[in-house]
Amino acid sequence: MSALLSGLLTKLRLHTTPAVLTASLAVLVVTLLACGSETAPTATSAPLAPPPTATAVPPGFVPDLALPSKELLGGGSPQKFIQVFDEGRVNSSFRPTGEFAAAANPLAEGEKLKVGIIFVGSQRDLGWNQAAAAGADYVEQTLPDIEVIRAENIPETVEVQAVAEQMIRDGATIVIPTSFGYSDPTKAILEKHPEIVFLHLGDLEIYENYGSFFANIWQLEYAAGRAAGKTTKSNKLGFIAAFPIPSSMLNINAFHLGAQSVNPDVETTVVFTSDWCDPGKQVTAVKTMTDAGVDVLSLQQDCTKTVIEAAERAGVWVTGFHYDASAAAPNYWITGATWNWGPIMAQVIHEIRTGVYQSSVKLAGIEAGWAKLAPFGESVPEETQKLVLDAVEGLRDGSISPFTGPIYDQDGEIRIAEGETATDEYLQGVDWLVQGVVGRTN
Repeated sequence: MSALLSGLLTKLRLHTTPAVLTASLAVLVVTLLACGSETAPTATSAPLAPPPTATAVPPGFVPDLALPSKELLGGGSPQKFIQVFDEGRVNSSFRPTGEFAAAANPLAEGEKLKVGIIFVGSQRDLGWNQAAAAGADYVEQTLPDIEVIRAENIPETVEVQAVAEQMIRDGATIVIPTSFGYSDPTKAILEKHPEIVFLHLGDLEIYENYGSFFANIWQLEYAAGRAAGKTTKSNKLGFIAAFPIPSSMLNINAFHLGAQSVNPDVETTVVFTSDWCDPGKQVTAVKTMTDAGVDVLSLQQDCTKTVIEAAERAGVWVTGFHYDASAAAPNYWITGATWNWGPIMAQVIHEIRTGVYQSSVKLAGIEAGWAKLAPFGESVPEETQKLVLDAVEGLRDGSISPFTGPIYDQDGEIRIAEGETATDEYLQGVDWLVQGVVGRTN
């Protein structure tokens, strides 16, 4: 599987010279969705209030879409943000979407373009689904002629096909199945709906009417790992993952390497729950970790609320993932790696409806702002915060490169040779754990 993913991404060759931006960028500042309760909202739950009006653009420049500010991108660069779109278009072998329904079918006066978004869990899970829901809110705020149709708690089975089909019958011309396990069932219905554009968050295989986008959020896991390595007293860290898929393996490795960079004596114990959101398994995993002496936890679960609240009750420090869940652990929250889907969703949808989008994988580092660091907890010392922020800055400008060899796996086998730096293509297919991580994928 990893070899296939790596090969597919290599073929895409995302790292060619980008088109140069010749226009100034307008600034748009939007407040993202705040943390909510875990209670699932209705599919028609109201988004946030409309965002502030974008600032004026230079004379003579008429932008198609006001691009997000550096502040909204968590310090990322608007130039880097849009550069990835230019690269994707240049390297795509597929025709533009001008003939697809979203661009070809004119809207009647007052009619909105419908976008269907499918969630594997609750939109209030303080995790993957809430981050994607915040992105959907941003789309509706930024593009007022867009209506988002939502369906949540849909399993990673053929059921997602039925939901997508219903959305299409309801008028959706763009469908976004957000979960990892939605990819194969969705691809099975692409030929049936050649006029519909499907978008996935993270798939590396694309078709004419199926593209994806993703960020190197592992970079922020590395930064959070630094905080964990500095915070631990027992030198025992824990990582609760769902499945041993490449993105999870990469995040575990990055977290441990970050911790090891400030504390060479740490070890990271990993547990796979074989479920994205099972609260019983999550509570059991936390107890297993704490009973073993772990005093700092991280995770890659879709629904993070249960793990983070259990860590708070146990008096164990925690770094979050997907979404800012600091409210769930007011005393033991450190920081976290979070998604910033709104701007990228809005830009892709805008390109589709204007007929210029070409199916591609858009993969960006944190310098583009598609993922950003969560706020620090109130009890996190300034020294620890500085270690993390220095890491983020170094990862942005390239002065820090965690996956430069020599790097060994759990069995002592060299995986990245001395002096070599792993490429994005290689990292997106990682199927091994670094030395110092305890626990097996089987």
